[in-house]
Amino acid sequence: MRDVFIEIWQTARRNKLRTTLTGFAVAWGIFMLIVLLGAGNGLINANLKQNENWLSNSMEVWGGRTSKPYQGLKEGRDISLQTRDLEITENDFSDHIDHVGARYETNATISYGDEYMSVNISGVYPVHTEINKQKLICGRFINDIDMQEKRKVLVLNDKQAKELCPKDYKSLLGKHVKVGDFSFKVVGIYEDRGDGERDAYSSYAAIKNIFGANNDNVGSLEYTFHGLTTEKQNEDFEKDYRRRLYANHQVHPEDERAIWIWNGYTTSLQMEQGIAIIRTALWVVGLFTLLSGIVGVSNIMLITVKERTHEFGIRKAIGAKPWSILKLIIIESVIITTFFGYVGMVLGVAANEYMDATVGHETIDTGLFQATMFLNPTVGLDVCFEATMVMVIAGTIAGLIPAYKASRIRPIEALRAD
Repeated sequence: MRDVFIEIWQTARRNKLRTTLTGFAVAWGIFMLIVLLGAGNGLINANLKQNENWLSNSMEVWGGRTSKPYQGLKEGRDISLQTRDLEITENDFSDHIDHVGARYETNATISYGDEYMSVNISGVYPVHTEINKQKLICGRFINDIDMQEKRKVLVLNDKQAKELCPKDYKSLLGKHVKVGDFSFKVVGIYEDRGDGERDAYSSYAAIKNIFGANNDNVGSLEYTFHGLTTEKQNEDFEKDYRRRLYANHQVHPEDERAIWIWNGYTTSLQMEQGIAIIRTALWVVGLFTLLSGIVGVSNIMLITVKERTHEFGIRKAIGAKPWSILKLIIIESVIITTFFGYVGMVLGVAANEYMDATVGHETIDTGLFQATMFLNPTVGLDVCFEATMVMVIAGTIAGLIPAYKASRIRPIEALRAD
């Protein structure tokens, strides 16, 4: 076996260009497959990370503007959700809806000592943190007692807390700040994840009582649900829910702009379908890239055997058996594809790690929110090894076919070959 390896090494040295082209075809196929899959995984992981920020079995509802005239009323009316809509949601759809909340937003100036800032404050129910998942740094979120007692409490994000208390923003916890002319107690600080959810939060009861006591506008509604496990069930539920709210506001049944509904389930479903399409496309492109490498190896192996036909004739003339020639070509094919396949795999993994260290930690700031385009753009080692093994096996088969023909040729015919 040692003699075989020495002979293969000598052959490779004599035919450097041929060996280099064969190796490049193998390494390039593996490299491109790993890089493509890594980049695709980076996009997919970033989308999945965004998906983790909200509860899939939840809905948010807010008023819009009518686009159709109805019952003598013109189009273009602003629709505001009212207490009656909240009661309908709680009482008439209890078969599917679990926890109902509302969100009332206002803008106010928050001050602490000499520091102040103007922020959007959302009065919310405790269910809000279940729907829109926030990572608390310290303290707590709004609870049921805050709602019952209309407590003037406040939950800030870390950037707001740092602006009010630059030296030690966590020390703001438990302190009182002024919201307009009212004193609010800071009970929690959450992490600003940069997705546009930058409001300061308080109890819905307190904010509505202070800033919206003179109107019946409840703001927007949000709730969790169960039992709607298919796209059709969700569509039927939304249609029935719209119908009930439209009747309360005298809106045309076919008006799609009067009330807007964001459905976490259908959004997740659409995202999953998009991810499945991306994964399929990446594998198709990657496999065709791998196939191009296999074709390159096959062509080069065919040329290699043809060039060495005269050599094989001499070997057979001096007593070499067909199996020894076949074994020589197969081992040479396996060694070349394995070595360069490993090189391509290492370079592909290194390229993915480079993407992870650079693009994988960058965020795009649109002004309204920040988004991570790539997250952990890497490929599992199992995929890397499997792709390399596919190339090795393909290279072996590519060398086996011409090698078999070469081993069966008669010495006299081989010696006559150019």
